Amino acid sequence: MNDALVYQSLADAVLALHLGIVVFVVGGLLVVIAGNLRGWRWVNAGWFRLAHLGAIGVVVAESWLGLVCPLTTFEMWLRAKAGGSVYAGSFIEHWLGRVLYYDAPAWVFTVLYTGFAVLVAATWWYFPPRFKRGADKTSL
Repeated sequence: MNDALVYQSLADAVLALHLGIVVFVVGGLLVVIAGNLRGWRWVNAGWFRLAHLGAIGVVVAESWLGLVCPLTTFEMWLRAKAGGSVYAGSFIEHWLGRVLYYDAPAWVFTVLYTGFAVLVAATWWYFPPRFKRGADKTSL
């Protein structure tokens, strides 16, 4: 297997991971709301809610600080090592790239990410997470 193909495949894997994180952040909020409305106890598990809050927190912090996501930077580096141009390659790269990347001013994304984080925080108030306490192992 040649190096370009290895780097291209790794870049596609990073893009797929990136999409998975986006799905977790967006889908996680929907699952928390729908799960609470349907009585699914697990959606308020402390580990799930902390992971979800942490994920959107990282996105908002990167946005406010003007940082590029490390996954994007790593993916671009891998694509450069493969000798390819950015987002002009494999099927996975083409379609996942279209889902994840939009052309808009940075402030638009900062506003969207911050608004989404406010919704996530609101679910903490409206549907509070449950954390294990001592011997009570049934709270999750």
